[in-house]
Amino acid sequence: MPYRIALLATPWEAVPPPKYGGTELIVANLADELTRRGHRVTVFATGDSRPAGRLAAVFPRALYRDGVPWSDTLRPLQHVFACFRRAHEFDLIHNHANYFGLLFSKLVQTPVVTTYHGDFVTAEKIPEKRLVLETFRRTPFVAISRRQRALATTRLNFVGTVHNGIDISKFRYSGRAGNYLCWLGRITEKKGILEAITVARRLHLPLKIGAKIDPVDRAFFKHRVERRIDGKRVQYLGELDHRGKTRLLKGALALLNPITWEEPFGLVMAEAMACGTPVVAFPRGAASEIVADGITGYLPTTVERMVAAVKRVHGIRRSACRARAVRYFSREAMTDGYEKIYARLLHRGRTR
Repeated sequence: MPYRIALLATPWEAVPPPKYGGTELIVANLADELTRRGHRVTVFATGDSRPAGRLAAVFPRALYRDGVPWSDTLRPLQHVFACFRRAHEFDLIHNHANYFGLLFSKLVQTPVVTTYHGDFVTAEKIPEKRLVLETFRRTPFVAISRRQRALATTRLNFVGTVHNGIDISKFRYSGRAGNYLCWLGRITEKKGILEAITVARRLHLPLKIGAKIDPVDRAFFKHRVERRIDGKRVQYLGELDHRGKTRLLKGALALLNPITWEEPFGLVMAEAMACGTPVVAFPRGAASEIVADGITGYLPTTVERMVAAVKRVHGIRRSACRARAVRYFSREAMTDGYEKIYARLLHRGRTR
């Protein structure tokens, strides 16, 4: 049965993002697959977005790209209000805008479900965020990993866990391992860029870095990372678009992901496996749900053990990496999960 679904993205980045952007990419993939399955989808995003379905925009460009500071709240509130004022047009609103969407969720009759893309460990340490979570704890939430859900100390109304999904067809598979390591993401200390450089240097292997640098992390990059980049053994490629990202991933011997925080998912690990590239990651956050230890990569606990793990990476079958991404982390698998949740919520609403 087709539904009328509003997907509420944030106004900070376009859907899909031109380069780096996790939440926006997930919204784009979900919109694509829901539309393909016959649902009537309206995506609330910025005017430079190109999602499947209908686009509803308040702002012509992504706020981040226009230099709007992250501390701004009035623009995001305008963006979210534009969605909720039209709530009567939809069977369900799927909120990907975290707290802003929650604040409006009790003011409409239309069912609202929230996928929380952040980590609860950090959020619950901030009093105002914890207050919002506690206030709206009975509204339907979806977790993006079992680990994210387990770490929430606020007793939220989780109606399901759905892993993020990618468009597998857009990731070219390579059965041949390259001769370099790669690191991909956003340069910030907790994502393990310094540890990745250390591992590569100890192995005397080149490390290619594709990364976005937010203004808040520029000092860290300048004072801690930049001096370690020599352009030969350690190369910084800048923020990559999709083509550059897939070229980097499929040509690598392995993706290094020595995260030091409880990352709620980690899309780059699924993307690497889709290209056939093994992942060597610290077992933090959802890493152990994404990487099959010894089958699609390794989950060492220290830098020294990561060095040893990379030495064994030739024993990983790249076809197994691809197969795991296809089975568990495709946009089809993700949409299957969300359709089941939508059906339960809408059936519950009709039987009240």
